[in-house]
Amino acid sequence: MEVWFNPSCSKCRTARNQLEEAGVEFTLRRYLDDPPSEAELRAALTALGLHPWDIARTADPLARELGLPGMAREAGDADAWIRVLVEHPALIQRPIVLTDDGRAWLARDDRTLAEVVAAAPGA
Repeated sequence: MEVWFNPSCSKCRTARNQLEEAGVEFTLRRYLDDPPSEAELRAALTALGLHPWDIARTADPLARELGLPGMAREAGDADAWIRVLVEHPALIQRPIVLTDDGRAWLARDDRTLAEVVAAAPGA
């Protein structure tokens, strides 16, 4: 299990703490230092069942500066969104949890974190 993690994010720290308390084995990926490639981001989006605009931090000042809130959100626009997120990984919502079997969660709340823990090997 891999967690896309930003240590300055309280939701990331909460996810890490809850996974540790539950005894779940995971790897933290500091995605600002080790950003996902375009292929990795596409795979994560597929696993999440989301579009890139669904995981973009559009209220972030950088997002506003780049014009993300006004970008089109149709299927044909996904490539442009993905390019922005790969170039500016700080705009990716977090934490994202990915499992080796292809499942994924945007683990920002207790209910979702409970799903992650339940899905962990040996749970």
